[in-house]
Amino acid sequence: MLRVYLSGEIHTDWRAQIVAGAQGLDVQFSGPVTDHAASDDCGVAILGAEDKKFWHDRKGAQINAIRTRKGIADADVVVVRFGDQYKQWNAAFDAGYAAALGKSLIILHGPDHAHALKEVDAAALAVAEAPEQVVDILRYVLEGQMPG
Repeated sequence: MLRVYLSGEIHTDWRAQIVAGAQGLDVQFSGPVTDHAASDDCGVAILGAEDKKFWHDRKGAQINAIRTRKGIADADVVVVRFGDQYKQWNAAFDAGYAAALGKSLIILHGPDHAHALKEVDAAALAVAEAPEQVVDILRYVLEGQMPG
């Protein structure tokens, strides 16, 4: 079984596309909490309110980091998606963390980000532009089967 952590942007259905495309493969997927409000507010919901937004955000970030670190550490493959709409500093951090742990890293982004992400891409074992390509990589890794 291949354990795959899906990190990165949360505003499109790229995760669902990969999970659906990987049906029948021996893959276990995990990832961050993708409910944006829950991710932002988990710290204060669990540990109590904060007067300053900085501490509100910090509590949430630290609790989310527990989940993220565990997910990346347990993964065989880490897929990090950089979307078109927002700057995903957390995605870049996750990619660097995964690379530092020696994880097999697949970066997923459109061609418009190729220059901006060249260093991140250089740390990856594959750079894909579409979720279907990630599925094809997983199928090849698990079964040695070429796309088509």
